[in-house]
Amino acid sequence: MSAVCLLRSRCFLRQVLPGPPAAMRRQYSLDVSPPLLRTQGYVDGRWVSAASVFPVLDPATGQEIAQVSDCGPAEAKQAVDAAHRAFHSWKQHSAKERSLLLRKWFDLLTLHKEDLAKLITFECWNFPSAMITRKVGAALAAGCTVVVKPAEDTPLSALALAELAAQAGIPAGVYNVVPCSRERTPSVGQVLCTDPLVAKISFTGSTATGKVLLKMAADTVKKASMELGGHAPFIVFDSADIDKAVGGAMASKFRNSGQTCVCSNRFLVQSGIYDRFVAKLGQAMDGELRLGHGSEPDTTQGPLINTRAAEKVVQQVSDAVSRGAKLLKGGKRLEGSFMEPTLLADVTTEMLCTQEETFGPLVPVIRFDTEDEALAIANASNVGLAGYFYSQDVSQIWRVAEALEVGLVGINEGLLSTPEATFGGVKQSGLGREGAKYGIDEYLEVKYMCLGGLKP
Repeated sequence: MSAVCLLRSRCFLRQVLPGPPAAMRRQYSLDVSPPLLRTQGYVDGRWVSAASVFPVLDPATGQEIAQVSDCGPAEAKQAVDAAHRAFHSWKQHSAKERSLLLRKWFDLLTLHKEDLAKLITFECWNFPSAMITRKVGAALAAGCTVVVKPAEDTPLSALALAELAAQAGIPAGVYNVVPCSRERTPSVGQVLCTDPLVAKISFTGSTATGKVLLKMAADTVKKASMELGGHAPFIVFDSADIDKAVGGAMASKFRNSGQTCVCSNRFLVQSGIYDRFVAKLGQAMDGELRLGHGSEPDTTQGPLINTRAAEKVVQQVSDAVSRGAKLLKGGKRLEGSFMEPTLLADVTTEMLCTQEETFGPLVPVIRFDTEDEALAIANASNVGLAGYFYSQDVSQIWRVAEALEVGLVGINEGLLSTPEATFGGVKQSGLGREGAKYGIDEYLEVKYMCLGGLKP
């Protein structure tokens, strides 16, 4: 079985806006070990060039980091064929043999973690670690081979993983990387989703894109696991420990500047503690958040992945304020793709920020009176990946945990995802699970064998 991992595709624009602090106006150099800064595709154990290239930019400065091979359908087909050939030998490796190679790969990742951190920082993304532990790692452990199409703005980290896979002795064709520009993404994706040699598609990205891939995969009846959009509620009940709830909100909302699929998106706070929670959250934002380039040691909030992402946050803030929300903190778009951490009070369910995923540092706070009201608001979404709530009432904890229509629940915890636990959503947040034994099961088929007729 060859599997395909498809990651988000995004592009960059550049606009002149009010400038950020001086540290963000500097030019930064990406200083990593030369072997890890790869710019070609990786197919069948070889580095392959394409006829053209596309730029990868530092979203903090707009500075070009590198020119990467712009692979197309031909390279994608080569990768699929290589993965198919390698599958017949890789699946014969025992689980012990595969685990030893994966352990060598992991040890190399650990050895080069500083360089990998620099690459991820300049790409403004934290996905490669999750990709290797939850997606690629599970597929390879199960005996599958993999073709990865990284996002347009994050190919360098995926290609660095390929370099380390080669150093670890992962056989040729087992792990392949096909980088491509946004313009070539549809044609490359079509090859990966329709080729009959591909037995499974695993995708992380938007619900809209996931639906397109599912339709393409249907013609050859491929297995599919989809980790799609989220719209996580964060509920704070009157019985909650407010200080812990504020700490959880900070951790859940502002990790990676609000750019993870499990970041809290809608904050629901019960009337009895609403004002105190909002005040303490504002104080925490003032005291703990620092905008800057990821290379600066004091930075806690970097840029958004591109200018379109920042524009989306501005649109949501403008819509909320026009409908009566109070802007308590931030709200400004800065130069490039920087966005100030923003706090909105008196938010209602008619506002855009409560109807669609933000993927940015925006905290819209809704007031509610009863548990049933909170659950109705939280579940009024066509997606359900993560949900969080804070309560000291044990009976309420069990009721709310069961009633929330999500795949992951953080109870008095703001950080809930970990490779050894199951990860995935319900409704239009996706299909299947990553992590734990469930992540391995996604890459396996169940076979029933009935044996009879042997003579004694």
